[in-house]
Amino acid sequence: MSERKPIRVNSETRPILSVVIHTEEEFDWNKPHDRQATGVKHMRHIDRAQKVFDSFGIVPNYVIDYPIASQEEAFGPLKAYADSGRALIGAHLHPWVSPPHDEALNARNSYPGNLPRALEYEKLRMLTEQIKSSFGTSPLTYLAGRYGFGHNTGEILEELGYEVDISVAASIDYSADGGPDYSSYTSDPFWFGSQRRLLSLPGSGGYVGTLRAGGTPLYRRLMHPWLRKAKISGAVARLRLLERIRLSPEDYSEPEMRRLTKSLLADGVRIFVFSFHSPSVMPGGTPYVNSDADLERFLEKCRRYFDFFMRELGGTTMTPLEIKDWLEQH
Repeated sequence: MSERKPIRVNSETRPILSVVIHTEEEFDWNKPHDRQATGVKHMRHIDRAQKVFDSFGIVPNYVIDYPIASQEEAFGPLKAYADSGRALIGAHLHPWVSPPHDEALNARNSYPGNLPRALEYEKLRMLTEQIKSSFGTSPLTYLAGRYGFGHNTGEILEELGYEVDISVAASIDYSADGGPDYSSYTSDPFWFGSQRRLLSLPGSGGYVGTLRAGGTPLYRRLMHPWLRKAKISGAVARLRLLERIRLSPEDYSEPEMRRLTKSLLADGVRIFVFSFHSPSVMPGGTPYVNSDADLERFLEKCRRYFDFFMRELGGTTMTPLEIKDWLEQH
């Protein structure tokens, strides 16, 4: 995404929240990628999250991968939500469980943007067709699995008719594992593509605290092994001098998400993307929710954050496609 046209929204604009769910199979995050790990039993419980969204008038964007799109027990509940206007369906490409299975299984190839162009195209084309078959409509929003947007991804999205990409994880660097480096990206949306008509909505994240101007370079220095061993980096975070926070109830508390939101608002950001992984609605589905108590805390974090955003900040909510339409009109 070297050619970006940044978008700055008027500072008087009400904050806008978009909720995006990485809707995917269950797998052990601590084990190598497995083509056979395609279980979707957590989707029997997706209503746990949907009820929270409904209570705040939020229409979530479920970006779904091939195991979800191809198994009726998984896509059935989502189709009911989509048909009633309570959800938007997009695409989420996990290469290792998405046909054709022509690549070697390794960490680098788990980022779809690292695949040869023809293979990345064919995997996303087949996923797009599967979603169209299961839902009756073509997906227009995309989030690369593992945030793995690559050199060819933009062209492929244009060729397949996508309109919004949600792959950027603002301020995060995945290059040590073979993935993309988003450390220079902010949470602001931008136009990209050959005609600058594709919209990128980064997953909201960034640095919070009195030292936040130091950004990624300072954060990397503080994460140096000997500073971490000396507990200096932890002290910096506890004193709220510098924290890196993402807008997600996975790994982050509701107060942390509030701090991030207020910091981004002070920087002029008005569009926010809140996200998590669908298996978190079932204890044991992700490392973030391991018990019924964890699940209730997880859902309560969502409720409290949405209440803060809507009531205290006077915010509103839109789907990624609604945001694109709104931006084109302003």
